[in-house]
Amino acid sequence: MILTLDIGNTNIKAALFDEGEMRGSWRISTNHMYTADEYGLMFEGLMRHDGFALPDVTGIMISSVVPTVNFTIEHMCRSYIGVEPRFLVPGVKTGLNIRYENPRELGSDRIANAVAAAEIYGGPCIVIDFGSATNYGAISEKGEFLGGAIAPGIKMSAEALYTGTAKLPRIELVCPPSIIARTTVTNIQAGVIHGYVGSVEHIVRTMRREMGCPQARVIATGGMARIVAAESDVIDVIDATLTLKGIYRIYVRNQAQ
Repeated sequence: MILTLDIGNTNIKAALFDEGEMRGSWRISTNHMYTADEYGLMFEGLMRHDGFALPDVTGIMISSVVPTVNFTIEHMCRSYIGVEPRFLVPGVKTGLNIRYENPRELGSDRIANAVAAAEIYGGPCIVIDFGSATNYGAISEKGEFLGGAIAPGIKMSAEALYTGTAKLPRIELVCPPSIIARTTVTNIQAGVIHGYVGSVEHIVRTMRREMGCPQARVIATGGMARIVAAESDVIDVIDATLTLKGIYRIYVRNQAQ
């Protein structure tokens, strides 16, 4: 079985694949203070809970946007699983034509999303990853990564109001029943969520126009995708494990070569 890891700023997402089928997936917090032993015991417990064992893993592929955690996870893979992990870094074969001015600048998570979206859903499409930051990627009909946009995540936007003001409270990210809200908390919720939905819809609309594809499909992933999708009709598909599926496909491509 192949273990794929997506190390993000907030969470580490993991999935176990066997012959192309996802057998299990898990999510734990990204914590710079955790040791390799702590991560190892967490993964061992999560896999055992779903009927798997660490020795079941024969290969590991990792996408990471948090370099400070990489050594710890790499050490965990060697010590607890006994497998040398491979990282999605420049030089790894992805099969993706990246139309970036400097392809090495493109985050590995965005590459994995684009690979999975192009192969599973086909182009033209727009991939939106609602994580700590919100990443947009435009994929052509030929499966090329054309470029995209990066915006603050919805949680980050809400947190900025709390940390940057003297009296505004921290809020739960739920949409109030009316945008004309009557309490401070619901005012913030209405402004943050509806403002964010408006931003997403504008970016999608503009990307479709620049791509010349007014019907380009929109694929959403990431922890905040469902909050936005509930208030917007521009999102066609929510695929919570899109990044992990892309990492697996890249692993298979490199094994074949």
